Amino acid sequence: MSASFTRELRLLNAKQYKYVFAKAKRFGNNNFTLLVRVNNEGHARMGLAIAKKAVKRAVDRNRIKRIIRESFRHMQYDLPSIDVVIMCRSSAVALEKKEIRRQFDKQWSYISRKMKVPQN
Repeated sequence: MSASFTRELRLLNAKQYKYVFAKAKRFGNNNFTLLVRVNNEGHARMGLAIAKKAVKRAVDRNRIKRIIRESFRHMQYDLPSIDVVIMCRSSAVALEKKEIRRQFDKQWSYISRKMKVPQN
């Protein structure tokens, strides 16, 4: 099992994002919001929606996205079959890498417990 972030693990188009936004369960904290919906893909997929309005500088948006992708990459096999769209607030810019990783590790484990997918 490789820990890469291939195309099949990403939300790629507007239709996939709309699917999540339509009936998502909301998770998160003061810095991040995670919209989660069960999918039929057999694995977790993730999309990022980091707004310029919340994070002004491109270098900050890219740093946050890089850290989140890395966290997802390491946890993808522990997650149920879900689609996740991640958004952030402006307070996330001030966080260090370790703190962002800690917050996401906590969120991934919480989501794994809450979003149990029924087995057929």
